[in-house]
Amino acid sequence: MIEAKNFSRYLILARRFLSAGRLPALLLAVARKREQSGQSLAALRADLGLLQSLCIAWWRGEYRAISGQALLAIVAALLYFVTPLDALPDWLPVAGFIDDLAVLAWVIRSWRAELGAFQAWRAAQTPEALRLIERLPLDGNE
Repeated sequence: MIEAKNFSRYLILARRFLSAGRLPALLLAVARKREQSGQSLAALRADLGLLQSLCIAWWRGEYRAISGQALLAIVAALLYFVTPLDALPDWLPVAGFIDDLAVLAWVIRSWRAELGAFQAWRAAQTPEALRLIERLPLDGNE
């Protein structure tokens, strides 16, 4: 996989987030930013939802059929998305999300097979199981 410019530092952060058990906090930040962005990220909503669902299922131990590299890249892309001061600061109208879109699209393209396998697994789940898998909070205190 050819790495996007400066993405390696987000991979390091992703490794730290995962080892420190901070994935739930990241997913909540992604959900907040996704909601606050309104129509700015309309085209990205489905992709973000897919990445969030995969991370939730992985965190809860319900889906582990993903390579460590793919999970790191996905978490790194989500970190990039929530970081306001990246290549193009998010406070710039419209332009601030272009780099976020590019990084997320790049990760989704790079790990298409892994994401496709997750989608197939998810499609095989019952509606009740999906509701349990995707419901927040992620801390196990439901």
